[in-house]
Amino acid sequence: MQELQRLLELSGMRHSHLCPRQVLGVRMALTGAGWLGMELPRADKEFLIIAETDGCFLDGLEVASGLTPGHRTLRIEDYGKIAATFVEVKTGRALRLAPKAGVRELAYRYASGETRHYFAQLQGYQVMPEDKLFTATVVTLRPSAAEIMSRAGVRIDCSLCGEEIINEREVMISGKAYCQGCSGSGYYVVESLPQPVYLPEKVLTL
Repeated sequence: MQELQRLLELSGMRHSHLCPRQVLGVRMALTGAGWLGMELPRADKEFLIIAETDGCFLDGLEVASGLTPGHRTLRIEDYGKIAATFVEVKTGRALRLAPKAGVRELAYRYASGETRHYFAQLQGYQVMPEDKLFTATVVTLRPSAAEIMSRAGVRIDCSLCGEEIINEREVMISGKAYCQGCSGSGYYVVESLPQPVYLPEKVLTL
């Protein structure tokens, strides 16, 4: 409990306050790592977390696990869900955790005398047993953990825009490599081929 409070304090410092989703992030990271038998925090690449939303939930995950986007060990697949999958990279074992249905209402039972929704969740989530707080599902990653992590030094140029693609994220069409954007599977639609960007002189001299 003392370690949990320390992690919650660290997470809260990122926002100048602690919110219920940060609590869920911290507790979810501890639960997922415990199920996999992984010690926290980590500085290696043996543990991977795939979060299903961004925001303060992610701060809780990061503070508790030591994983970061910069180390490519904390990733986001934005499904708009307060959920995450915890992966032992070497074996591919993966556990997906999400809050149980009705967990907001259940939190009142663990927040003595608290009638305000937000604060009942904030207090309740800190002390609720894991089996009351989360659902746990064993999953198989698609693509695999090895494919997600890729290999160092792998790069190829897109056949259309010419931009470099790293981490084996190219899309192969008729034997040619394309980036996600040019293949039509990216988060944007290509309207024209890349052009030089001309910035105002005052911007360039800042």
